[in-house]
Amino acid sequence: MKPAIAVVDVHGTYKVHTEFYASPTARKTIILVNGSLATTAAFAQTVKYLNTQFNVVLYDQPYAGQSKPHNTHSRPITKEDEASILLDLIEHFKVDYLQSFSWGGVAAMLALSQRPARIEKAVITSFSPLLNQPMLDYLAKGLENLQAVDGVGLGHLVNNTIGKYLPSLFKRFNHRHISSLDEHEYRQMYAHVNQVVHMENHCDMKCLAGIKIPVLFVNGEHDEYTPPEDVRVLADHLSACQFATIDNAGHFLDMEHKAAWLQSRDLLLGFLQGSPQRERVYRPYHPELQHAMAV
Repeated sequence: MKPAIAVVDVHGTYKVHTEFYASPTARKTIILVNGSLATTAAFAQTVKYLNTQFNVVLYDQPYAGQSKPHNTHSRPITKEDEASILLDLIEHFKVDYLQSFSWGGVAAMLALSQRPARIEKAVITSFSPLLNQPMLDYLAKGLENLQAVDGVGLGHLVNNTIGKYLPSLFKRFNHRHISSLDEHEYRQMYAHVNQVVHMENHCDMKCLAGIKIPVLFVNGEHDEYTPPEDVRVLADHLSACQFATIDNAGHFLDMEHKAAWLQSRDLLLGFLQGSPQRERVYRPYHPELQHAMAV
């Protein structure tokens, strides 16, 4: 399963590395939005099940991964910039669905608040609009590492906090990636985190009124940094939101163990392929019912 690679020019300002995974029978396309410091590689487990039903678009932010060589890095990119890039890619690839991970949810929801006409549904995973004490403690320690450009320390911090439920192989990959970033990537993350810790929350509740499509929020049962109960405050601000919890999972959901991967697959495919639901809590579909749901 090799993707088609392209570098997309966005507004004549950024060059964005993209990967397009075509599915022979797919009628719909989904775009995946990375969390902080991540690249397209972070979605390796997710692509495996989404690409069975959809065309899948991955991309690296201009400051990260395979987009880095194509851009200058004179200033940090704002969350508004990231939302603008996402909206451009949605049009470029004629995207129908959107899925974000962790802090990618900020740019995703900013983009959704502008009501992109193509997007029918969205899935926001491992995200909370609230900054609880464990998250604030994590961010404070992260700022120290970022300011000191201490990639090794930052890698250990991530693995011991939000990544503590990851398998050892993924922890080694995480640490190798985070500890070897370019200096501008640490500056980018420092600017982002420094802004976040001085806000009451890192999701502008006022903009959410613009989101009218069905949105599914998925969080891990044991994720103390973006816990399932915190994201449910969004029920008061969104007209068509639903919530689901992955059993026995932390922040990284489908990367942590096979049961979490299977439950994530069932939840996402059930939501994206099923009819709109009015209930607040979304339940996994059963594969044997998939045909009836599609009809």
